[in-house]
Amino acid sequence: MKIARFSRVGFILAAAGSAVGLGNIWKFPYITGEYGGGAFVLVYLITVLTIGFSIMIAEMLIGYLGRMDAARSFEKLAPKNAKTWRLAGMMGIWAGILIMTFYSVVIGWILHYIVVAFSTLPSCVKEAEVAFNTLLHEDIMTQIFYHTLSFLFISAILVRGIKAGIEKLNLILMPLLFIIVGGMFLYALTLDGFAQAWHFMFSPDWSKLSSEAFVVAVGHAFFTLSLGMGAILTYSASLPKEVNLVQSSLIVVALDTIIALLAGLMLFTFLYQYGAEPSKGPGLVFISLPATFYAMGTLGNIFAILFFFALAFAGLTSAVSLTEPMVQYLIDKYSITRLKAVMIAGGFFYLVGIVALASNSSSFSQMLTFGSKNFFNWVDYITAAFMLPFGGLLMAIFIGYKIPKEQVFAVLGKNLGRGFEFWYFILRYIAPIALIIVMLNLLGVIKF
Repeated sequence: MKIARFSRVGFILAAAGSAVGLGNIWKFPYITGEYGGGAFVLVYLITVLTIGFSIMIAEMLIGYLGRMDAARSFEKLAPKNAKTWRLAGMMGIWAGILIMTFYSVVIGWILHYIVVAFSTLPSCVKEAEVAFNTLLHEDIMTQIFYHTLSFLFISAILVRGIKAGIEKLNLILMPLLFIIVGGMFLYALTLDGFAQAWHFMFSPDWSKLSSEAFVVAVGHAFFTLSLGMGAILTYSASLPKEVNLVQSSLIVVALDTIIALLAGLMLFTFLYQYGAEPSKGPGLVFISLPATFYAMGTLGNIFAILFFFALAFAGLTSAVSLTEPMVQYLIDKYSITRLKAVMIAGGFFYLVGIVALASNSSSFSQMLTFGSKNFFNWVDYITAAFMLPFGGLLMAIFIGYKIPKEQVFAVLGKNLGRGFEFWYFILRYIAPIALIIVMLNLLGVIKF
């Protein structure tokens, strides 16, 4: 089945939309401060421009050469071992749709907080904590309602296809995301708390730059770029033939990194300015920040609305890219309409997502907890600790060892120039070792 084509700008914004997700805003700022500030940023930038960049080009190249869904692109490029390499594509497809089972729930939380921002924000951290915990553990129906809205919006975009749906969404939401984050950052520059935020994120503390910090940097550089889940590969199958893969990769990496840095500085400026304690993950976004916005008065309500809209934009553009690989696979594999494929893929993450959100509730947590984690956390752990890094590892091996070097050079040589050999060396040797270490660390096999 013929795949509709992205424009060059549309592809870059779609790929950036895939990369710029919730992790940029609620994870990157905190781990930067936790692992040495400027020292960590330096290591992170090096890993992004080497390991992350090398894997992104490899994933783009598979889609660009294969011109099919993730599984069939591998099959087409490795006909002698088609069934074996098909599993590499399926790994990414399933990773994306499994992540969506809890990602859609989190987007639902964000949509709920947009409504909260329009009404009454919690007046202190304690009140914000009680409100979020009530939502998470007691109010299942509210979560299902907003999870349903998330599902319906994502499905509506996917049904419209590459040009009218995915590309158009990113052409609208990504510029709006940059405008909102950029505008709030400019305001943060005028506050006294900006100096503290800058110190928290960028003042180098070399004592914190441990081996664990290197592993965290590699892991986050990999995950924040949406690698190993088939999204970049699937989007790349719709690229124009004349596109410069290297330049496109650099732009996506740059946009992803810039948003993470601006968001971190802006958020921590607000926290320090109004006396809130930095926290990690959902606690930063749904507890610390709402109370901080309340302390800002009327302006805080406006900023809260803008911030949660920006967060929703980041989440929705990533969600679309997480689901599209499964949609395209179903279309190619079973020759069904896009509507049916979207309903199957969307129905899966929607129904399993209800199980995931129920596992956080006091009513069902005991039933849906297995060992040390509930269902929600197990899906998060399995995808992050195994499926994504292993999928990226397979892509590095595939381009580095399975596809003839001459074929790779024919596409990338002109754009990489003398840097081709350096990139190829990183892809074949450095990236696989780094991803294996990250995977073993996340699985708990090795500790630093």
